[in-house]
Amino acid sequence: MHTASAAAPVKLVPVGRALLSVSDKAGLVDFARALAAMGVELISTGGTSAALRQAGLKVRDVSEVTGFPEMMDGRVKTLHPMVHGGLLALRDDDEHLVAMAAHGIEPIDLLVVNLYPFEQTVARGASYAECIENIDIGGPAMIRAAAKNHVFVNVVTDPQDYGALLTELKVHDGATSYAFRQRLALTAYSRTAAYDAAVSAWMAGALKEEAPRRRAFSGQIAQTLRYGENPHQKAAFYTDGTMRPGVATAHQWQGKELSYNNINDTDAAFELVAEFDPVQGPACAIIKHANPCGVARGTTMAEAYTRAFDCDRTSAFGGIIALNQPLDAETAREITGIFTEVVIAPGASPEARAVFAAKKSLRLLTTDRLPDPKAKGLAWKQVAGGFLVQDRDNGRMDMAGLKVVTRRQPTEAEWRDLLFAWTVAKHVKSNAIIYVRDGATVGVGAGQMSRVDSTRIAARKAQDMADALGLSVSPTQGAVAASDAFFPFADGLITAAEAGATALIQPGGSMRDDEVIAAADARGLAMVFTGMRHFRH
Repeated sequence: MHTASAAAPVKLVPVGRALLSVSDKAGLVDFARALAAMGVELISTGGTSAALRQAGLKVRDVSEVTGFPEMMDGRVKTLHPMVHGGLLALRDDDEHLVAMAAHGIEPIDLLVVNLYPFEQTVARGASYAECIENIDIGGPAMIRAAAKNHVFVNVVTDPQDYGALLTELKVHDGATSYAFRQRLALTAYSRTAAYDAAVSAWMAGALKEEAPRRRAFSGQIAQTLRYGENPHQKAAFYTDGTMRPGVATAHQWQGKELSYNNINDTDAAFELVAEFDPVQGPACAIIKHANPCGVARGTTMAEAYTRAFDCDRTSAFGGIIALNQPLDAETAREITGIFTEVVIAPGASPEARAVFAAKKSLRLLTTDRLPDPKAKGLAWKQVAGGFLVQDRDNGRMDMAGLKVVTRRQPTEAEWRDLLFAWTVAKHVKSNAIIYVRDGATVGVGAGQMSRVDSTRIAARKAQDMADALGLSVSPTQGAVAASDAFFPFADGLITAAEAGATALIQPGGSMRDDEVIAAADARGLAMVFTGMRHFRH
C-alpha cells in the first residue's frame, strides 16, 4: 500500500484537465466557460456534454477517452480504467506513472459531479422502479475515487463550490492548495454518505423494514449556531431533506439569528399548534423550554392568543408563540405587549409584519402550511454508545375506541375539553397533567417524577394566575384534566378532583384501575380511557 503522497501534501497542484458530469446544471455553463478560459481541457458525458457544446464550448466525450460508447441507457459510461486511473493515479509514484504511460491513461485533475436526483425522486412519490433507476452508481464511484486522491485531485459535488474553486484557481495561477482540496474531499464524502443514507432509508421504508440492520441519518447544513443549549457547547442546525413545514423550511422576516434553544422550542410549538385544524378555528400555543405554558382556541386569533397567555403569564415571558392561522395585525399588537422570542405561523399579513417591525429583536417566521400531525416519520435520540430510533408520535384517537369507565358520562362541553386536553398532553414532557376549561389550558404540570406532583403543580399555577387576574376562584374549578399516562394510584385523580376537575381522560391500564375508577365514581367524576399513552421524554 502506497503512503508517501499522504505524507507530503503541501504543494500546489495545477488543474489541466477536468471531467464534468452533472445532473443539476445550474451555473454549469458559466463555470465551464471560466475553466476553459484558464486553459483547462473539458471532458464530459451525455447531457452535460450536450449543454456545454450548445453553449459553444469545446468538450471531449468520455466515450472518446475510454474507447467505449455509453451503453445500457447510460448505466455504463464512466466505470472504466481510463477514468478511474486518471482519478486515482498518484502523480509522485513512478509505478503509477509507468502504468499510465503504458495504457494511455491521462490524469484528471478536477472532477465535477452531482448525483442523480434520488432524494427529489422519492419526495415526489415516484414508483419503486423509478426510484431504483435514479440511484447513481458511476457518480459516487468517481467522487470517492477523486476524494481519496485529494492530494492531487479536486472534486466538486455542489454548484455552490464553483465560485470558490474559480477564486482558488485565480489566486494560485491555475492551481489549488492542499487545504482547499481537503475541504472539497470532506464535502464529497459527506455527500456520498448522505446519498447512501437516503437510499437505504427509502429502501427500508419501501420494504417495510422497521428495524434494518444498520441505520444511517444525514443532514445538510442550514445554519452554524452561536452555541448550543449553553454557551460552552458548539452547535449547528441541519435540514434532513423531508421539507416538513416548520422551523427548517420557514422564512424569517425579521429578528436576530435563531439560537439552538429557539429552534428546539419553535419546533415544539409549531408541532403542537398543528394538531388543531385551522378550518375549525384559530388556535395558539405558547412554549417555554419545550413545554406549553398555554394553549387555547378562540373565535379570533387575538382571542386565542389572549386565552393561551392567561394560562401562565409569568412563563409566557420570553416564550415562543405558534399560530395555526396567519398572523393578523390585531394579534400582532397583542403579542407585542410582552417580550417574546419567536412567533411562527402559516403566513402573516403585511399589516402584522409592520406591527412587528418596531420590535427589532422579535423573530417572525412564516411557513406555507402547517405540518401534518398524522404524517409518518422517525425520531432519534443519542445515548452513550448508540442511539434510539422510533416512529414519531403521530398517534391519533379513534372516537370509537374511547371508553367511558365511570357511571357518569361526560357532558358535551366536557367531551370537547377532554379531547382538547388530550391533544395538548401529547406535547407535554412526562409526567404530564393538563387542566382545560372552555377550550383553553388553565394549568399545566410537566416533567415531574411523580404524577401527583404534576397534578399539584398544575393546580398551583392555575391558582397563581387566578390571584394575578383577580379571579374569585381557580379556573380549575369546573375544568377537565388529562394525564399522558395512567394514574398508578387513585391519589393523582383525587388531587385533580380537589382542584375542581369534573372529568378526566387518561390511557388506563394500571393494575389499580378499579381503585381509580371507584375514586372517580365516589366523587361524581366522569372518566374516559383512551387505550393510548403519550410519554414524552
